Amino acid sequence: MSQIFKAFWVEEVEAKKFSRSIVERSTDDLPPGELLVRVRYSSLNYKDALSSIGNRGVTRKYPHTPGIDAVGEVVSCSDGAFEPGAAVLVTGRDLGMNTPGGFGQYIRVPSDWALPLPTGLNMAESMMLGTAGLTAGLSVQALLDAGLRPDCGDILVTGATGGVGSLAIPMLAAEGFRVVASTGKESEHAFLRDLGAAEVISRSDVLENADRPLLSERWGGVVDCVGGSILAAALKATRHGGAVTCCGLVASPELHVNVFPFILRGVSLLGIDSVEIDRDRREQVWGKLAGSWKPSQLADMSREVGLDGLQVEIDRMLQGQSRGRVLVNLDR
Repeated sequence: MSQIFKAFWVEEVEAKKFSRSIVERSTDDLPPGELLVRVRYSSLNYKDALSSIGNRGVTRKYPHTPGIDAVGEVVSCSDGAFEPGAAVLVTGRDLGMNTPGGFGQYIRVPSDWALPLPTGLNMAESMMLGTAGLTAGLSVQALLDAGLRPDCGDILVTGATGGVGSLAIPMLAAEGFRVVASTGKESEHAFLRDLGAAEVISRSDVLENADRPLLSERWGGVVDCVGGSILAAALKATRHGGAVTCCGLVASPELHVNVFPFILRGVSLLGIDSVEIDRDRREQVWGKLAGSWKPSQLADMSREVGLDGLQVEIDRMLQGQSRGRVLVNLDR
């Protein structure tokens, strides 16, 4: 039996001009898939903001409903992977990119895209984390897998007020690392310290003398969330044997750096993919997010909106003015 539901709708009204509205849709309009989910919460990510303004690198065809995160109850599952009523979350894969996403009250997806809601998280908390939390967790796990320990030196987190950066800080602190947060927002220093940053520096501090082939060894490791010149400078200042994770491009998708950090200091550059990672890795990190890596400040670093509040939050994110996480309540 079909259901009528509300969804955030991005439509190309004329060439390269896009409108955003809330519309009613039917579950009959959703694509094939074994799993039908009644979505309760989603979250706003940078990829969603890009999809909402017609970025063809994220979403090829419009009209479209973004939302790369979703959590809710199973309505039906044709292959028996989940029982009706089970709480499940979906992040990554093609959700919200070219498959109607979590900014609609229902989604239909392949059942292997979903995970059971981890014990230790309620639905709202899982979306306060969402893809940003998963990406932050994958970044921290990658540094640990590379052999980094607290005695290896300070860990730099760039773009620290964004979703990934702000979640990586308490996770790193939970592992005993001394975290240095970088931001261009002077007004947010107290916020970052409250999350667990031992020190807060400006972007200009990271970029000082960045035109040199190498910089003084400063970082034991780096969680980079912005890319571009910040990532290049961080690589040049990473200590011998250190590691740098890369997951963002808000500054630039281009990376102009020489080979010296890699061949003279043995620095590792670790790409972080939260979209197509295998299920075992996904479950491993979500287990930690629900346990020892669950930030105690999670509710304080998140703000809740309904579908009608997304317009403002999308614009704020695209202008670089967002902080922490935006939780989207599909029943609000």
